[in-house]
Amino acid sequence: MQIMTLTINGTDVTAEVDERTLLLEFIRDVAGFTGTHNGCLEARCGCCSVEVDGDIVKSCNVLALQVAGRSVTTVEGLAPQRVAPLEHITTQSLAGMYRPLDALGAQDEDLHPLQAAFHKCHALQCGFCTPGMLMVLKDYLEDNPEPSRDDVRKAIAGNICRCTGYQHIVDAAMEAAQVMHPVTAPASDG
Repeated sequence: MQIMTLTINGTDVTAEVDERTLLLEFIRDVAGFTGTHNGCLEARCGCCSVEVDGDIVKSCNVLALQVAGRSVTTVEGLAPQRVAPLEHITTQSLAGMYRPLDALGAQDEDLHPLQAAFHKCHALQCGFCTPGMLMVLKDYLEDNPEPSRDDVRKAIAGNICRCTGYQHIVDAAMEAAQVMHPVTAPASDG
């Protein structure tokens, strides 16, 4: 067992972990950020994708100790003002968690552009792959302001969705790209 610290979504998390603890397990079981999903434990599905110091990794394929002292961003870190610490969740708040997004009082400006685009374009069904898709697309769109639909499909090729058929996910990525990188009209001379 070793004591290690990770910064997850801007919060330092220190814990004693077994040398075999996966980053995925540290994120979910130790730090309590359960948005990162365990889909295959073989780095094939992409559900567990997170950023480590700005680079996308599949957290089921990395030991926690390999990233000790580094900064991790999970899907909860996309819109940090929406993340409630686990100790503040009550039975009453759980009862309302499955109402439609608008009923929760969420505004598009409360969400990362990708989250808002996924909502607008109906880019999720069961939602299991969504955290990994969001993280991969965020990373991709930050570096590629004007992607083609084929570019987006290639970017998510390492992420499996068994529900949507990908069309709406690509639509959402294209929508988010326009919001994340608005085209500004050239100034007129006149």
